[in-house]
Amino acid sequence: MKIVYLPSSISDLEWMKQYYESVFPEWSIQAYRHVLALEGLLQQNPFIGNKTEHDDVREIPIRKTPFSLIYRVTDHQIQILRVWDQRRER
Repeated sequence: MKIVYLPSSISDLEWMKQYYESVFPEWSIQAYRHVLALEGLLQQNPFIGNKTEHDDVREIPIRKTPFSLIYRVTDHQIQILRVWDQRRER
C-alpha cells in the first residue's frame, strides 16, 4: 500500500526537520531512519496504529522521538494527515 503525505503534514515535517537540525543535529539522520522504518511497518500492517476519536483516523508514535504519525487508511493509500509533535496541545 502506498504512503502519501498530505499537504496538511508538510509543515509538520518541516518543523520536525528544523527541530532536529537545531536541537539534536546528530540525531536528525536517526529520526529520519525511524520514520522510514515506521513507513515500512505501516505498509505491512496499516491498522497497527491506535484508533483516535475519529473513526477512520489512527495514531502511531515514531520510535525514540516526541513525534507521531496521524493517518488514515483508504482502499489504496495510507494517508499521513499530520506528523504530530506530542509535546504540543491538540
